[in-house]
Amino acid sequence: MPEFRRPLLIGCSRLLIAGVLASGAPLAGWSQSAPADRPLPIVLEAREITGRPDLDAVARGDAEFQRGEVTITADELSFDYPDALARAVGNVRISRDGNVYSGPELQLKVQTYEGFFLQPTYFFSRTGAGGHAERVDFLDRYRATAQRATYSSCQVDDRLDAQGRYVGPAWELSTRRLKMDFDANEGIAEGAVLRFYGVPILAAPVLSFPLTDARKSGWLPPSIAIDSNSGLQVAAPYYWNIAPNRDATLTPTVIAKRGVGVDSEFRYLEPRFSGKLDLDLLPADRLAGRDRYALGMQHDHALPSKTRVSLRVLRVSDDDYWKDFSENVPSLTPRLLLSDLQASRPIQVGKRGGEWTAYARVQRWQVLQNSDLASRIEAPYDRLPQVGVRTAQQVGPGLRIEFNAEFNRFVNPTDVTGGVRGVPTGALVGPTGLRGRPTGDRIHALGSISRPWVTPGWTLTPKLSFNAASYSLDQPLANGSTGGSRVIPTASLDSAWVLERDTEFFGRSLRQTLEPRLLYVNTPYRQQRDFPVFDTAVKDFNFDSIYTESRFTGIDRISDAHQLTAGVTSRMLDPASGAELMRFGVAQRMLFRDQRITADGLPTTQRFSDLLLLGRTTLVPRWTLDSSVQYNPDLGRVVRSVASARYSPGPFRTVSATYRLTRGLSEQLELGWQWPLYGPVSGGDAPARTLQTEGSACGGSLYGVGRINYSTSDRRITDSIIGLEYDAGCWIGRIVAERLSTGRSEATTRLLLQLELVGLSRLGSSPLQVLKDNIPGYRLLRESTPIGSNAEIYE
Repeated sequence: MPEFRRPLLIGCSRLLIAGVLASGAPLAGWSQSAPADRPLPIVLEAREITGRPDLDAVARGDAEFQRGEVTITADELSFDYPDALARAVGNVRISRDGNVYSGPELQLKVQTYEGFFLQPTYFFSRTGAGGHAERVDFLDRYRATAQRATYSSCQVDDRLDAQGRYVGPAWELSTRRLKMDFDANEGIAEGAVLRFYGVPILAAPVLSFPLTDARKSGWLPPSIAIDSNSGLQVAAPYYWNIAPNRDATLTPTVIAKRGVGVDSEFRYLEPRFSGKLDLDLLPADRLAGRDRYALGMQHDHALPSKTRVSLRVLRVSDDDYWKDFSENVPSLTPRLLLSDLQASRPIQVGKRGGEWTAYARVQRWQVLQNSDLASRIEAPYDRLPQVGVRTAQQVGPGLRIEFNAEFNRFVNPTDVTGGVRGVPTGALVGPTGLRGRPTGDRIHALGSISRPWVTPGWTLTPKLSFNAASYSLDQPLANGSTGGSRVIPTASLDSAWVLERDTEFFGRSLRQTLEPRLLYVNTPYRQQRDFPVFDTAVKDFNFDSIYTESRFTGIDRISDAHQLTAGVTSRMLDPASGAELMRFGVAQRMLFRDQRITADGLPTTQRFSDLLLLGRTTLVPRWTLDSSVQYNPDLGRVVRSVASARYSPGPFRTVSATYRLTRGLSEQLELGWQWPLYGPVSGGDAPARTLQTEGSACGGSLYGVGRINYSTSDRRITDSIIGLEYDAGCWIGRIVAERLSTGRSEATTRLLLQLELVGLSRLGSSPLQVLKDNIPGYRLLRESTPIGSNAEIYE
């Protein structure tokens, strides 16, 4: 018979065989894509095909079996109809969805999915990893067993070095026997050993892992860290998949200097509520001589009638907890910990009253104080409770009305014994001393009516507003009063323009804007000295706050004003993409009369405020320049400034420098970087290395990462992060040292070590979030989390 390729469609048995294959489970790494009741044709091609109808078929020479997305190729392939038995011999290869199996011999009963694959190698495209086994036995449609199987994302290269020794993959997970149950989504490896350059680094008699991305109960990879306060820390998390909508993680931790503790996290998600509970316990801390704990809780609940409830709790055992366990205090203000319960509900007031929102809140603070009196902080007031209503509505042709009325009960934070939390008896905190601070009730109302005119080129918004407050205090003030009230009106006029023109800059076509803005404010003087300060602070002076009507946040202080704020911003835009390439701005406030309500209580007679200037540009390729300056015209000098420059010539290459000055208070210099020190680096947006480096540890890429904050006024480094990342293609090693200042003469240093086995897991303590949060422009060497990172170990 001449050699030629010809298809053979299996005729009368086609529907039966297709239906059986559709209901069968795919090999490991495959996914079901065809419903069980959908028959698909089977196509058999080869150079030579022989067979007997309804008995058998034999294909020889580049044989190819195809059904749907499944393709089997071999030197010779036969199919026995009575037993539904398929045999493939010689260069057998099975592929589907990018997952490939290959080996010398395959035998499979397609009805019961029983059979074996001898000496197969496999590659899973989803993880970029694979391995080989002595034999794979298919027990049924959903279960399979592999003997002496391996797994690695490194290239498998059976070669010898100069001394005749075998050079295997850089890392490899090997098992004596591997059981796979696709129905239960469970893989169980017996006698599992993880080797790194031939050295066993992790072993377990039984290792269990999910076969898909679905969650599964079991032990997670251990983590190791070193802390200057606590010493060596070893943690072994256990993940408990309680239900599809609930899970928990329990992490026993051994801390060399302190003892044994446990961290726990419980998460839940229901149709109407969700939340998370964290509890970290360290009984009998040997260094502190007491029990230590951190409690965190988040809960959000949707009740009937559109009522929403939110609870946030964060509490720790003592004042020093944030220094010793900073990673357990998830707060931007680690010394001010908030517990907050809020509820809100929309209310329809009549047919024309519009929609209002009623809300209630209970707010308590835990203040963590230092023993150093100079670094102590003033505790905010607790609100027990806060109750109010608010609305914002459009009325008539363009009128906008806003209103807010609220009751607050302000009390000083106290501990369980009745003293002031974290403050020794008689100690002063802040200008008045915490024990002498007034407490009491406040009712306030805020309202405004405005008429915005908005066009594409300009806006004009006149507005009338008022701030009214009434106080009832528990103790008399210095003037003997225990209460009082006041009403403060304000009139303002805000106008802004946007002008555009096409221009050229450095031979490049650009679109330039000119955006002037004027804000006029008139607020009469009202005596406020006799009222307490519960929730008011001075606003930071910047480009946002200069265009506001008052210099204060909160309710208790409203600055009197007869003033005009004028500013202009100009931007350079790319006309094709709209991207901003350059921005310059200047703004200043002019007073028409002295201002008597100020932060220090002294009247302001200066007619012109400090001048604000800003500039930002990305017009120079690979450079980002940014600066803001506050200039005092009376002193003739800069009183505050921030200037930064960042150079990013490509992925994984960034260097930045920032200078911050607040005259008479602080002066800091910050340096940050991520830069290759050795080896090849990708120049595009792809990951740094896609080549699977093998054997030698010198074929990868080494990166330096870090950030240093230096106080020039104190002549010391305050905070710093310095580390190295090594990308060998199939594994990444990271070592990062972090120093965090906890006082003028106190600091905590942590050493974070991590080994990322690409396609398997990350071992050690992750420094990735620290690097992302602290290094401007930092990019992960691997953007995606490796599959299998939730591998578990059963003892």
